[in-house]
Amino acid sequence: MSNEAHVRKMFAKASFIRELGMELTGVGEGWCETVLTPKSSHQQQHGFVHAAVVTALADHTAGCAAGTALSPGQDVITVEIKVSFLRPAAAPRLRARGAVLRAGKNLIFAESEVFGVQDGGEKLVAKAMATLSVITNEKLEQNNSRSS
Repeated sequence: MSNEAHVRKMFAKASFIRELGMELTGVGEGWCETVLTPKSSHQQQHGFVHAAVVTALADHTAGCAAGTALSPGQDVITVEIKVSFLRPAAAPRLRARGAVLRAGKNLIFAESEVFGVQDGGEKLVAKAMATLSVITNEKLEQNNSRSS
């Protein structure tokens, strides 16, 4: 399976991400790009896109970028993420771009940026730094069977 196919599979299997409405718009070696058209259900009390939605967008985009650095039979899970919110997410569309900073045997370090897209322009809304653990699909299946 190519890395692009693996990332597309990661997206297809993530029901929460599909429920949010995130879409994969581009993927290549070491990077991933996604978009989200915010719904009213994504808003917090002031009418901005909730920080949890922006974080999910940043996290999954960084994770998918990390997915491009994997070998067959591997996957990633986030073990740490730091998100800095630079301005309220108030645009009618959000775009995120994730990139791998360093891919090691056990950990992958990635970043992602989330932009508000409006009137043909973009403004940086949030920047995230993520540490992802490389796991094997076999180990993941063992953990899932224990929790069932």
